[in-house]
Amino acid sequence: MNLILLDHYFPFIVFFYGFMVLLAVEGPFLRRLADQHQSNLFILQLKSHTPLAWICFFVGGLWSLQNLWIA
Repeated sequence: MNLILLDHYFPFIVFFYGFMVLLAVEGPFLRRLADQHQSNLFILQLKSHTPLAWICFFVGGLWSLQNLWIA
């Protein structure tokens, strides 16, 4: 993998990280499932990643669109 290819895929990785964390934290089904089966410490740790996930979701999404538009 060269740097050009990595530069093309990195925004998508950032976007999907934000998407997956937000889906786990904000999604009603996964939140209910985590409340039933996970410890409170794990849930609090996951919720502490929410601000970073929102940033990654928007910045990675815009960056990915820019890569698709320019390339």
